Amino acid sequence: MQHKIKSVNVHLVSLPVKSGMADSTRKVESAGYTIVRIATDQGLEGLGITYHEVGGEAIRSFVRHSLAPRLIERDPFATEVIWQELFHFFRGVGRKGLAFCGLSAVDIALWDLKGKILGMPLYRLLGGNNPNVPVYASGGWTSLPDDALVEDARRMVAQGYTTIKIKVGVEGGRNPRRDASRVRKVRAAIGPDVALLIDADNCWDTATAVQFANTIRDCDIFCFEEPVMADDIGGLARFKRGTDIPLATGEHEYTKYGVRDLVLAEAADIIQADITKAGGITEALKIAAIIQAWNLKFAPHAMEHMHTHLVAATPNALFVERLDFFEELTAHVFTNAPLPAAGVIQLTDLPGLGLTLDMDFIRDHDEPA
Repeated sequence: MQHKIKSVNVHLVSLPVKSGMADSTRKVESAGYTIVRIATDQGLEGLGITYHEVGGEAIRSFVRHSLAPRLIERDPFATEVIWQELFHFFRGVGRKGLAFCGLSAVDIALWDLKGKILGMPLYRLLGGNNPNVPVYASGGWTSLPDDALVEDARRMVAQGYTTIKIKVGVEGGRNPRRDASRVRKVRAAIGPDVALLIDADNCWDTATAVQFANTIRDCDIFCFEEPVMADDIGGLARFKRGTDIPLATGEHEYTKYGVRDLVLAEAADIIQADITKAGGITEALKIAAIIQAWNLKFAPHAMEHMHTHLVAATPNALFVERLDFFEELTAHVFTNAPLPAAGVIQLTDLPGLGLTLDMDFIRDHDEPA
């Protein structure tokens, strides 16, 4: 019997993060999820999540009042049709940004629902067959004193990660020499066998970023993320020509068109499109195909439990990112989110995303509309 969408529920939950956490350009004050639940007339439910540090109220309102009414009585398998209809419905006001976060969560929920209807884990539905997904630890904030940064790197390695990421752009990006010293201290502490990523969070101009990259090239940097403003595609391309450290960017792009522009400009080696805001799984399949066609690598930004199945089914994907300040919220929102072990998240054979929401926690922490 064909399923039809019966209801769409949206929740907004967040937790404060530890005081003083900051990267090169901003202070991080909270970690939040906008959670979309889509249920059918036969009692199955799919979930999709997008994250917010600001603007969660707007995402929830947009999904609840603008998108949800257009889903009722629809066939949940019609993901491409629904995606195109919703995109054109709001394209005049939401070609990027919070509206796309809402669409992404809806689309992920529909794919989770499709897996549950078919009784298949999503990675198999997407064509994958390896449930072991590499994951790296992401921390090392610029707000940490030098010694604390080194200890944070050691902590990540002690947890079994073979790949870690730290932030650069200390003192708002005004002290690259200190950044170079910090990177060298971390490399010395973790040894040569741990892959080290660095992330400048958009803080530098191209000349400064190139000079800094070439100063630390002997530290065996796996990739350098967002050395300049993400929207400065020309600057990213100049950076890529100025150093042999691989360039990672793309978490701030929306849809296949943003990724296409990065690729055509030769402005990335590793593209970090985030499906929880770039358009969900429907759009991510096209994004991954573009990246693969140019023989580049795909490494989605953050939200590891929304990305693991996609990475498991994408041949040019490297790994998922486990961002430290979301770990507490993730542990509360799900009852069974798989934890990394030895740098790998192992997916189960549970259908869809394989995740169960802790509705007691969500109801207790659901922020008032």
